[in-house]
Amino acid sequence: MLSGITVVDFTRHLAGPYCTMRLADLGAEVIKIEAFPGGDPIRTLAPGGVDSSAYFLSANRNKKSISLNLHDPEGKEIAFALAAQADVVIESFRPGVMQLLGLDYAEIQQARPDLIYCSLTGYGQSGPMQQLGGHDLNYQAVSGFLAVNRDELARPILAEVPIADFATGLYAAEQICAALVQRSKRGVGTYLDIASVDILSSWMGIHALLASQGQDGLMTEQSRAMINHGLYETADGRYVALAAIEEKFWINFCRTVGREDWEALHNLHIDTHPDIHEEVKALFLSRTQAEWHELGCEVDCCLTAVEEMDTWLSSPYVTSRQLVFTLEGHAGEKILQVRTTQAEQLEHMTAPPVLGADTEAILSEKLQFTSDKIRKYERLGIIPKRVD
Repeated sequence: MLSGITVVDFTRHLAGPYCTMRLADLGAEVIKIEAFPGGDPIRTLAPGGVDSSAYFLSANRNKKSISLNLHDPEGKEIAFALAAQADVVIESFRPGVMQLLGLDYAEIQQARPDLIYCSLTGYGQSGPMQQLGGHDLNYQAVSGFLAVNRDELARPILAEVPIADFATGLYAAEQICAALVQRSKRGVGTYLDIASVDILSSWMGIHALLASQGQDGLMTEQSRAMINHGLYETADGRYVALAAIEEKFWINFCRTVGREDWEALHNLHIDTHPDIHEEVKALFLSRTQAEWHELGCEVDCCLTAVEEMDTWLSSPYVTSRQLVFTLEGHAGEKILQVRTTQAEQLEHMTAPPVLGADTEAILSEKLQFTSDKIRKYERLGIIPKRVD
């Protein structure tokens, strides 16, 4: 879908690389510009080692890597030349860093007027927090998202999935695609200021509206924990999710388990009917997760297994939709990957690149550098030396 689109990617860590991987999966050519000699810090972030951390391998397939010393004026010139040829430039430094490097939107747009330039940050390009450091947990906290997701003791839940990073990457890819559509119609580029806190804040519309009406967030009449909507432990110590919110689903469930006497108890709250809740809990403990999941697939009652990673990879849904596949790494190892879209052509996928692996090819093909010029830049420490 994005064949013919070139993306020059200055991002690091997770949000930006996840965004550009989505664009690469859709066919864009993504040139990942990494600092020489260290590269993207996520390459060595545990678990894993150099070039093999799970974070890096999960978010960098289908890309080319060029390693440049951006502290050197000639290294900056190379980066500028590549960016000026691109359709899209994306970066994830703190506000002002790209301007110091001479690689900001105002500079590159003079050479490429229809450029789409995307800046990803935690707190945006303006406002009182723009220069503060932060991570996923901070962005969840500032957005209000963390406060409305609580455990049974009303404590904010620390999610294992980096929600803000993935949300930001997904949103950025959407905005870039929209900007490409605009450019195709009007011939103009644009600058995108994308902040993780803004994105998670956009998910808070329901709660913000309730708060403006004086209602107490999640503990409103509409959202208190209900017997027919929750997580239940099974006989094998696993869990299932029951979301029989509509009466028809609840009736289907009750009739299937032989408890027609519960049919009229639709939408009972746990705190007002703890006795019924205990009966439902005991019922779920009488069968295994697999047995309950099979029932949920046979009966239309919104009952599904809470898949763990040991079952998720081989689950009928994942396998039938081909959500998981493997790529052969550069040392012959198998690297497990998860789809970002059904539009991907698996036969064209490439493994996440070794740091700087495409440096010489990119300089030769994109900027017509001669072999002698490339060797000169190697000697000057602007690019890594070729490994034969």
